[in-house]
Amino acid sequence: MSSGEHDLPELKRRMQGAISVLRHELNGLRTGRASASLVEPIEVEAYGARMPLNQVASISVPEPRLLSIQVWDKGMMHAVEKAIRDSDLGLNPATEGQVIRLRIPELTQQRRQELVKVAHKYAEAARVAVRHVRRDGLDHLKKQEKDGHVSQDDLDRLSTEVQKATDAAIAEVDQVLAQKEKEIMTV
Repeated sequence: MSSGEHDLPELKRRMQGAISVLRHELNGLRTGRASASLVEPIEVEAYGARMPLNQVASISVPEPRLLSIQVWDKGMMHAVEKAIRDSDLGLNPATEGQVIRLRIPELTQQRRQELVKVAHKYAEAARVAVRHVRRDGLDHLKKQEKDGHVSQDDLDRLSTEVQKATDAAIAEVDQVLAQKEKEIMTV
């Protein structure tokens, strides 16, 4: 087995990494619906460190447009409220005891279009990342061929495999984007 062969799973893994980042970024985009993934990335100043919200509180969705955040340590309430206010989500925390409620406001048409633009920007960054992986893979194959480790036939075959993996990854990026766009535009 030539060393070019076993690079393909690694290239595919790196391409999937770009898609994972895209999914994570898109989860942070606020649609009209409440979802725990909306606030999970928020970092809270806790115990001398920055921690994700879900490590200091439990997050639930009691209603389609309401998030409920149960803060475990009463001393952390102020830090959690501050982190939510400072996030760019535009949400107003309402506190009752150790529970913070977040109403998810209806999105305006203009805001929906802005979110779609942001989603497209994230998707383009993912496509660029996938293409970088393809370029690395092809450069590596050309070097292998130049050094005599891979024949011209193998180079052609493996290059085709790399291109197929790239096409599949880009198709997945487009599909993930289309799904998010539909979610954002659904009133």
